[in-house]
Amino acid sequence: MIETFIKYLEYEKRYSPHTIKAYKKDLDQLREFLESTFEIKNTVDVNHTQLRSWIVELLTLGQSPKSVNRKVATLKSYYKFLVVREYTEGNPASRLKPLKTDKALPVFIRESEINQLLDQVVFTNDLAGSRDRVILELLYSTGIRLSELIGLKTSDVSFYQNTIKVLGKRNKERVIPINDFLVKLIKRYLNFRNNEANQLFLIITDNESQLYPMFVYRTVKKYLEIVTTQSKKSPHVLRHTFATHLLNKGADLNAVKDLLGHTSLAATQVYTHNSMEKLKSAFDQAHPKA
Repeated sequence: MIETFIKYLEYEKRYSPHTIKAYKKDLDQLREFLESTFEIKNTVDVNHTQLRSWIVELLTLGQSPKSVNRKVATLKSYYKFLVVREYTEGNPASRLKPLKTDKALPVFIRESEINQLLDQVVFTNDLAGSRDRVILELLYSTGIRLSELIGLKTSDVSFYQNTIKVLGKRNKERVIPINDFLVKLIKRYLNFRNNEANQLFLIITDNESQLYPMFVYRTVKKYLEIVTTQSKKSPHVLRHTFATHLLNKGADLNAVKDLLGHTSLAATQVYTHNSMEKLKSAFDQAHPKA
């Protein structure tokens, strides 16, 4: 049943490989727990109490509430699928409740640090330096996800309209504007590339293959360490930075939502908290009655 569910996510729901991998990992862990604890080999033959036992064990082993909540969401999706497809009558996950979690504000890089990175840090005048600069500029200037950057094709860039076409979650396409400077950087990078290089994907590795997550992580971390002491230095931090800086400059929340590819405005509103903290700080420093 797990394999059937995974194929459903892949071919019908068209989830990303990263999401599918997470679902499969969660369900494989559940299967191992059921077999070792209750000698149950089929995940269909479980009840609510047994699922709760797994949740309790995860917490006992030190799993964070956020991680456990992701696994609860996996269980709900999985057993709902089984009920809809009539593989089982009851839904043992229907009464599982998500745990309370502290809502951490998105981590972002300060504007002065970003300016230092993009305006003062020296990138080598070769293929590698040009590529690294394009990676950083794309992540910060467009707010695209890591997976979207990796999947970006050369044909997705419109030099005429100054836009890129991005394939987001659930294969939803969106078009994002890019500025003239980024267009020049991309053209410069493409000029550096060997004519025989992989022409399908916009950005490639040193051995001319498609980008992969760890390559981008290492690149981003390498340059962010030059300008910030922020503990988190990931591609997603640049996405947070993109959204926060836009809102700080007065961008419309709905416009930011569309640029990020969020399906819900609630997902975008979390960035307004960072903007509000900045407003509060300005108020406390400047207002005589603060």
